[in-house]
Amino acid sequence: MSKDMCQLRLVNPGITTNLDEIHEWRQYQSEMENQTIVYVLVLAGLSDLPSLQLPLFLVFLLIYLMTLTGNLLILLLIFTDSHLHTPMYFFLGTLACMDLCSSSVTVPRMLFDLLTDTGFISLPACITQFYFFIFFALSEVSVLAVMSYDRYIAICRPLHYMQIMSWKVCVDLVLIVFVSSAAYSSVHTLFLAKLTFCRPDALQSFFCDLPQLLEVSCSDTFINVLLIFLLGIMFGLGILTVTFYPYIAILTTILKISSKHTRAKAFSTCSSHLTVVFIFYTTIFFNYFHSSANGHFTEDKVSSVFCTILVPFLNPLIYSLRNQELKISLRKTLQRLEIKKLQ
Repeated sequence: MSKDMCQLRLVNPGITTNLDEIHEWRQYQSEMENQTIVYVLVLAGLSDLPSLQLPLFLVFLLIYLMTLTGNLLILLLIFTDSHLHTPMYFFLGTLACMDLCSSSVTVPRMLFDLLTDTGFISLPACITQFYFFIFFALSEVSVLAVMSYDRYIAICRPLHYMQIMSWKVCVDLVLIVFVSSAAYSSVHTLFLAKLTFCRPDALQSFFCDLPQLLEVSCSDTFINVLLIFLLGIMFGLGILTVTFYPYIAILTTILKISSKHTRAKAFSTCSSHLTVVFIFYTTIFFNYFHSSANGHFTEDKVSSVFCTILVPFLNPLIYSLRNQELKISLRKTLQRLEIKKLQ
């Protein structure tokens, strides 16, 4: 410290705090000047072992193709079979679209990195991938909540079902889902785009997710973390309530049904939906709320694979295996194709 500054502090001790703040600010400016802003990020991928790149590529390529086939098949059956033109299958078709889109946001990029053994991604591309990942993930959770409400009306108020769940109401509900998901994703994306990235550390993931992006940012991420908690509580509590609360009335009503056939059909429909909900929420909570201390990133990557790749793959399998109407529609479609071949 200079002699003049020491004399200044002796004359006016109250200026010490201001001088310390100026010194800290100059030190912060010096640190920021020495840091290089990064516009290209590195994805660590699934494995560092070169020998595993090709086997992983083939496995996940097969899963992705089966995901596309299963969800497209559900959409085809719903569009072509007039018996499936009901609100329940309208929402199921919407869920299949969400599965198609959400898997297509992350998997093709991961397959490209596995095949080429590169993990470089530009910052704008990374932020764009993050936006669509959050949008489709929140849309899927919201559609599952709407499907719970639809099952509640169908089972607890069957005589008024078509009046309450009209096509206008169904379309409006899906539009509300898309608008709210877009707003949620936009808020996170806008504040993420304001961050500066200057660390050479690789993102410990195979796609651009918010926790990993915040870890490698050299900016203050307090606002981003605050938004995660505030928006998470606001949207999360609402979606969880709409998803699970109707099942109290649904289960009570089903147990009162005297017909075994009707009761079994209601249980089958609800069990398919509950299975999908259970798998989806289990993977989400394990992926984002479990401890990843001591740098154990393998568990994070495994949970991310379940959340982003296996859930869209399992959903059509669960609905097709447990839904009798879809099975009948598929059987009729195959029979029509066989008849056309014979002609």
